[in-house]
Amino acid sequence: MSTQGDAKPSAQWRPPYLLYLGNAADDLAIKTARGVAYWRPEWCVGQLRHPDCKPTLGLPDMSMAEAKDLGANTMLIGTANAGGTMAPEIVAAAIEALDTGLNVVAGLHHKLRENPDIVAAAQRNGRVLFDARDPAPGIPVGNGRPRAGRRLLTVGTDCSVGKMYTTLALERAMRQRGLAADFRATGQTGIFVAGAGVPIDAVVADFISGGAEWISPARHDGGWDLIEGQGSLFHPSYAGVSLGLLHGSQPDALVLCHEPTRRHMRGLPDYPLPELKPCLEANLVAARLTNPAVKPVGVALNTSGMAAGEAADACKRISDLLQLPCQDPVTMGVEAIVDQLLACFAN
Repeated sequence: MSTQGDAKPSAQWRPPYLLYLGNAADDLAIKTARGVAYWRPEWCVGQLRHPDCKPTLGLPDMSMAEAKDLGANTMLIGTANAGGTMAPEIVAAAIEALDTGLNVVAGLHHKLRENPDIVAAAQRNGRVLFDARDPAPGIPVGNGRPRAGRRLLTVGTDCSVGKMYTTLALERAMRQRGLAADFRATGQTGIFVAGAGVPIDAVVADFISGGAEWISPARHDGGWDLIEGQGSLFHPSYAGVSLGLLHGSQPDALVLCHEPTRRHMRGLPDYPLPELKPCLEANLVAARLTNPAVKPVGVALNTSGMAAGEAADACKRISDLLQLPCQDPVTMGVEAIVDQLLACFAN
């Protein structure tokens, strides 16, 4: 069994964390911080927000010095933006954190270690920088050869529809049943939650499928690798990473993730969301290249923008349409999806 993805952050950038929200405009802009706060609340001492920051995690607002006094070891830059850029205010905050005695970790495409002022601050204070979107060296080109073990991959109608949450919820539910199941992180937030992983959208295109093979090698204990999906086959900007994950994961099972209240692809108002049936079938067709026996086992909805009755109705409608269990992992759990998974792979 592989140990990649175990929830053991490096001792160098260990929690407790101060979660930096900066001047984020909405909840999607703090999805990294929100994911860590939701799945690892015991690691988080508070949040740091600029005066114009609109969203909150419900954690205590505090300065870097206050967080340090309360035992914080690391400031985690919890914001995400298109392109993963490092704005001037983030640079200034990183330097201030280092001068306060905190390590700094980030999941942006722009690297902490590529900014000379941040590097200088880390060196003069003896602090550590960690860039989650920095793939480990030596990731191979994918080869598509079958390997032992079972794998589930979450896929989506769009970006940021709950693939990481769904995968982690499946891990928790399966482990509660005594099953061997391990979350395999492929994005910056998942890496912070798990303590390890491959930032698959930062891997050179020829090596994306190889990165998926690397993070989920052969396992012989009868357990499941639960691989965090990225992007969407129907998103013009990010379909490439989705396809590479489908091929490299060689998934036995797919769970489709969807946000019913969304009206267009994230960041692309001229592109509507795909219909669920064609979207699921397209993912199955792509997955069959490396695993012809792949099966769909459920649909996970993000119903955070819906009333409880509307959410239940949406789940029933989609379940009837696709003949699969449909649940919101946060408000309803994923037990029906796990039941379906186990029924499909009973032997």
